[in-house]
Amino acid sequence: MQAEQFYYDNRIVKQFGIATMIWGLVGMLVGVLIAFQLAYPALNFGIPYTSFGRLRPIHTNAVIFAFVGNAVFAGAYYIMQRVLKARLYSDLLSKIHLWGWQLIIVLGAISLAMGYTTGKEYAELEWPIDILITVIWLVFGINMFGTILRRRERHLYVALWFFIGTWVTVAMLHIVNSFEYPVSLFKSYSLYAGVQDALVQWWYGHNAVAFFLTTPFLGLMYYFVPKAANRPIYSYRWSIIHFWALIFIYIWAGPHHLLYTALPAWAQALGTVFSIMLILPSWGGMLNGLFTLRGAWDRVREDPILKMFVVALTCYGMATFEGPMLSLKNVNAISHYTDWTIAHVHVGALGFNGFLIFGMLYYMVPRMWNTTLYSRKMANTHFLLGTVGILLYAIPLYWAGFSQSIMWKKFTESGQLQYQFLETVTHIIPMYILRGIGGLCYLGGTVLAAVNLYKTTKAGRFVANEAAEGVPLKAQAMPVSKMHWHSVIERKPIRLLIFSLIVVAIGGMIELIPTFLIDSNVPTIAAVKPYTPLELQGRDIYVREGCYTCHSQMIRPFRDEEARYGEYSKAGEFIYDRPFQWGSKRTGPDLHRVGGKYPDSWHYKHMNDPQEISDGSIMPAYPWLLDKDLDTSNTAKKIRVMQSLGVPYPEGYDKIANAELRKQADEITARLRSEKIKAVSSKEIIAVIAYLQRLGTDIKKEPLTTQNTDHEIH
Repeated sequence: MQAEQFYYDNRIVKQFGIATMIWGLVGMLVGVLIAFQLAYPALNFGIPYTSFGRLRPIHTNAVIFAFVGNAVFAGAYYIMQRVLKARLYSDLLSKIHLWGWQLIIVLGAISLAMGYTTGKEYAELEWPIDILITVIWLVFGINMFGTILRRRERHLYVALWFFIGTWVTVAMLHIVNSFEYPVSLFKSYSLYAGVQDALVQWWYGHNAVAFFLTTPFLGLMYYFVPKAANRPIYSYRWSIIHFWALIFIYIWAGPHHLLYTALPAWAQALGTVFSIMLILPSWGGMLNGLFTLRGAWDRVREDPILKMFVVALTCYGMATFEGPMLSLKNVNAISHYTDWTIAHVHVGALGFNGFLIFGMLYYMVPRMWNTTLYSRKMANTHFLLGTVGILLYAIPLYWAGFSQSIMWKKFTESGQLQYQFLETVTHIIPMYILRGIGGLCYLGGTVLAAVNLYKTTKAGRFVANEAAEGVPLKAQAMPVSKMHWHSVIERKPIRLLIFSLIVVAIGGMIELIPTFLIDSNVPTIAAVKPYTPLELQGRDIYVREGCYTCHSQMIRPFRDEEARYGEYSKAGEFIYDRPFQWGSKRTGPDLHRVGGKYPDSWHYKHMNDPQEISDGSIMPAYPWLLDKDLDTSNTAKKIRVMQSLGVPYPEGYDKIANAELRKQADEITARLRSEKIKAVSSKEIIAVIAYLQRLGTDIKKEPLTTQNTDHEIH
């Protein structure tokens, strides 16, 4: 058999690698800034573009889709060519993929800074960018499958299964979660509302972590750990079980983000059960990676790449044990809405994702530049800084999370809440400072990595087209060894794609479809009415400013929460909420029953200068809301879109909506002036006050009965 000569395309790997480091530095720098903003609110600088609510989604999107995303594409393109013995399918598609993805990142950062957001975590980008993401993801898929179909290796190595599973699942998640009705080029409303929106969002949100931050990294692990250790993977059989069990089980676990909420109990139970089951395949994969290093432990002491891989796998194991534990309702009752969740997420992100990326780059770059790593000492210093950074970041936040939960739930002997919410905030500020210092350490290590990799490239000579050879697939003799049952799927890429889609779609359909089709899952409440035009505009401003990043709107059926906030939240109260605003973190108190709790003047002053109203508050100020005119040019369009989505505004209401808006604005302004505040009815602050004063006022507090007394005690 005559071998063919061909060339690996290292240029596209190099370009995605450079993008990885640039966006990593940007995303981490923004992360450090917002970490310190929680301790020093003056760092919000009093302008909209640098406020916590707008920077936080920029940070998450930059780290997840820019830093991690570019690293996945760099690693996948490097691995695919070598395990398939084929150049990438199309150099043109590779370039479109590269620059299209960078365009998405830039557009996303600019639009989020300007306040154009859907308000859905990890899916904040508006509909035109969602369409662009779909197109570029399709380009990536065509390039990947085109390469697979022209391969010179019959068997598809396990790393490719994880890339295929990632591609098909992320496509499904993104498309389903991104159904939205455009109002304008920069504004849309979710097709789903309330409970249904929450379920779809966390079906997406949890599985974005699963299939963008986990499965592709397991693909990277299955290639780079054996390569760096110069040893075969410990158990190929384990890898088969790991893949199929993981992608089947993971898709069910999303509802564990919504325990004790208005989500139907059966959906919560499903999320918990499958989350616990996740421990087995997750730890099987972790142990498979660690056992691969058996016999190479002497090298681990000196080799920074292997050190990073060991810590990455350890953090993966910690995060995938902790995640199922947090899905137990008794543990979730303590952890949810606290900084414990933030610590958990960052152990995975900084440890598993970050260290695996840096180890991968330290491995690839010297080989593509035909040289050795510039400084092993610098890489070891990076490892030390990064490890200390992770510990300084996570441990104070675990402490903060426990402190928050204990203080929130503490009652005096007379049965009164012992702590005001603000006391629970000021108590943990030192922990926020330590977290920021940990982030600085990790960022410092990343800067060292950038310098080290740059000097490595300067010491070598880049091989843009790396020579390789392989026998064409059609010229190879069929293997005489016995094929196992799984080979029928895993040697056929299209069949593998279809089976992967079926496996991941099962859980999604079983969880989502009943919630939409069975009315009893979301019982209606006759007293709940649509938002007025002014309240709707105020709600959109609330979403624009990212208030949901710090405030929840979901009172759980706990004694302390009902004592602090009021009657627990009901599913039927959210039927007009697009997007839902249940939140995932309480840096500030829950707002679901804030309507009528304070006078209009309190909200006016509080938004202008929170520290004036609440000494020690870490909330940023929003002075621009007092100066900026409310844009009412789109009110009628918003009403028509809501009507199209099933909101029962009267026919023709869009024509009188602005008149109704001005009438309500004048009423609020009159009340403010009676309290000696010279407010102007046309300003955005008036709409925000209208929205806040509406929250939780549709239903009256029910009389205490034996039934809801028991419910409170749970």
